[in-house]
Amino acid sequence: MPAPPHPGHRPTAVPATWEDRVDGAGPASNRQHAARGDVAMSRVHTTTPDGIRVGFRTCPLCESSCGLAVSLAGDEVVGIRGDAADVFSRGFLCPKGVSVAALDTDPDRVRTPLLRRGDDVVPVSWDDAFAEVHRRLVPILREHGPNAVALYSGNPTSHNLSGLLYTSVLLRALGTQNYFTATTLDAMPKMVAAGLMFGTQMSIAVPDVDRTDYLLVLGANPAESNGSLMTAPDMPGRLRALRARGGRLVVVDPRRTRTAELADEHVTLRPGTDAYFLFAVVHVLVAEGLVRLGHLDGLVNGVADVGRLATAFPPEAVASRCAVPAGTIRRLARELAAAPSAAVYGRLGTCAQEFGTLTSWLVDVINVLTGNLDRPGGAMFTLPASGSATTQGLPGRGQGVRFGRWHSRVGGHPEIFGELPAGCLAEEIDTPGTGQVRALVTLAGNPALSAPNGPRISRALASLDFMVSVDIYRNETTRHADLILPAPRILTRSHYDLGNYQLAVRNIANYSEPLVERAAGEFDEWEILLRLARIAQSATEPDDPDLSAEGLAAAVTATDDAIASRLAGRTARTIGAASGAELLAAVSPRRGPDRLLDLMLRGGPYRLSLDDLLAQPHGIDLGPLRTRLPDALRTPSGAVELAPAPIAADVDRLREALSSRSGEDTLILIGRRHLRSNNSWMHNIGTLVKGRDRCTVQVHPTDAARLALVDGQPARLSSHVGAVEAPVEITIAVMPGVVSLPHGWGHGRPGTNLRVAAGRPGTNVNDLIDETVMDPLSGNAVLNGIPVTVTPAAVTAS
Repeated sequence: MPAPPHPGHRPTAVPATWEDRVDGAGPASNRQHAARGDVAMSRVHTTTPDGIRVGFRTCPLCESSCGLAVSLAGDEVVGIRGDAADVFSRGFLCPKGVSVAALDTDPDRVRTPLLRRGDDVVPVSWDDAFAEVHRRLVPILREHGPNAVALYSGNPTSHNLSGLLYTSVLLRALGTQNYFTATTLDAMPKMVAAGLMFGTQMSIAVPDVDRTDYLLVLGANPAESNGSLMTAPDMPGRLRALRARGGRLVVVDPRRTRTAELADEHVTLRPGTDAYFLFAVVHVLVAEGLVRLGHLDGLVNGVADVGRLATAFPPEAVASRCAVPAGTIRRLARELAAAPSAAVYGRLGTCAQEFGTLTSWLVDVINVLTGNLDRPGGAMFTLPASGSATTQGLPGRGQGVRFGRWHSRVGGHPEIFGELPAGCLAEEIDTPGTGQVRALVTLAGNPALSAPNGPRISRALASLDFMVSVDIYRNETTRHADLILPAPRILTRSHYDLGNYQLAVRNIANYSEPLVERAAGEFDEWEILLRLARIAQSATEPDDPDLSAEGLAAAVTATDDAIASRLAGRTARTIGAASGAELLAAVSPRRGPDRLLDLMLRGGPYRLSLDDLLAQPHGIDLGPLRTRLPDALRTPSGAVELAPAPIAADVDRLREALSSRSGEDTLILIGRRHLRSNNSWMHNIGTLVKGRDRCTVQVHPTDAARLALVDGQPARLSSHVGAVEAPVEITIAVMPGVVSLPHGWGHGRPGTNLRVAAGRPGTNVNDLIDETVMDPLSGNAVLNGIPVTVTPAAVTAS
């Protein structure tokens, strides 16, 4: 949970009230300050003449945070469209947003707890479900200790207010060091680099895309993801606007993505060589005297160190390895330096690779050296309304980050920000010995498809003594669970993009209240998590506690009150309230995540309240991104650390790899993103999977001819880990020597209940990926740049 600001601290250049922040770009209604404490929930609804109720909420299905206008007849959704008045998305909506109702009403969705009894899975009451957790989990904790239980949290948790605020409570109650999340399959290199350079894992600078003159995109496809580690609805529109105002968009990617089609220039690059390319850009900037720190002059340590590290990577030395001409590299470096404003942005393709942290670091090194960090049109730091680690403590200085406080039992991998690499989950389960993981709790996660070497993970999950999953589906992972606890419908939950708004390209706040009532006896996620936490905590108590339905309900209330009380005390000191008790009274009768959010908003940099947000159902526009350094820094030195020691030491590995020419003639496998997909969990919605088969292996025509591959016919892809088959799609969208297979497919496994997905199962690309190969600095899985062999597969006669 983001902590409130240090007592008495208000970041510089932030006016006393949020109205003063609004620059007039949004609707006039955004500048009307609501009276605090007197806004009814019904204010977010309108009613049409025919009695249809229209409610407004933010789509929670990906990072772009688009506004929805949901039309309801009673509790039935009769239509969803983009909210034209939303201050951020302004009516834009992708197909995923329209599918919210289908996701809520999917007949395959789990609606009551499911308990495994032998080979059968049967519905049970919530009381019986929690009794089963007590019966099975507590003995494991008592006999084998807290590290015998692991917790895995999937991607949807990061879009869920309850998950973001209460997962840590469950983790503390379990007491385990075996915490795994989808972050080490995705974004951990960027967080590590940001932490070492700027002081916190969420000190991530995002492109000021709406004002930049030059945007260089590597390994990212924001036209289909609508931003990733960059909250920006309607990225296609924003990119077209960039070019329309005379700006330049350059995309560096092995594949001609939808984003590359929108660009002024598409530069193809061999997968996994982004760090060489970026280091060569740094080399040119330093060697040609193009370094300009701008307003950061005197606030950056390590400029000379970076220059020395870059001497080994001139464009001529890396050109053949990157498959990018040296002249092109030099020209792009000069363009970045000469642009009135510019930003470099990299995402999954730059993170989920062998040199993920080095690549993520170099992105911001270039932003710094060209004078484009923390200035309009460059790469800037969002100022979220709820506060964050960059608004707490002494402005401009902090403890920084440290890793390796403990290590994984089998592989010895260091913890990073409190978690271990997802790639070592299977070995922690299937390797006997003291500390072996015997029980697992999963929260909206599907590592059997999302993590490397899915077959090994599936075998490991099947061997557990106990597994409980909080999820809406019986999928490839939860089919192994002894108990599935269902999350409620999306429209029954309140929503605030607590994580996404920390990375937004504009300072925004928008709260969504529930649009329909939960079913009788149904629990919200925060209530489920606190009940699980209370049961886990009982393992350390000598006497049998009261874990009846009434006892658990009382424990949920007491725990939630204690959390809110602590937060209220800190917030009261921040804003000068008389006491935490007074502040708690001001946010009553709210409970759960809404109460915590209200407190965080009140202690945040704009001094908002939840009532303010309720009065503005289309959101509050808090203005464009603004300069935040040095105040936002949390490094011990109080400066930007351009050459952190762990990163500088890893450059030797990159230098050694450059001298090795092995594997350059091998086909290299990469993934790809599609607008209608979000990892593995949205393939059971018919409208999102209709049309032509998307789970194809894309091959360049020259490679297809050489390998005798036929368009539409199956090919066999093999690595040293395994082999899969997928239909061939011959296309010039991929560069020669590269093949592409999308992430998140491989459905239709026995024991699942995903009928639509089973009809179009696709192939799990992660079955080809070695779970033991990781970026050493972050523990992130290497999901891109995988050497493979591709051959025609036997065609089965119909």
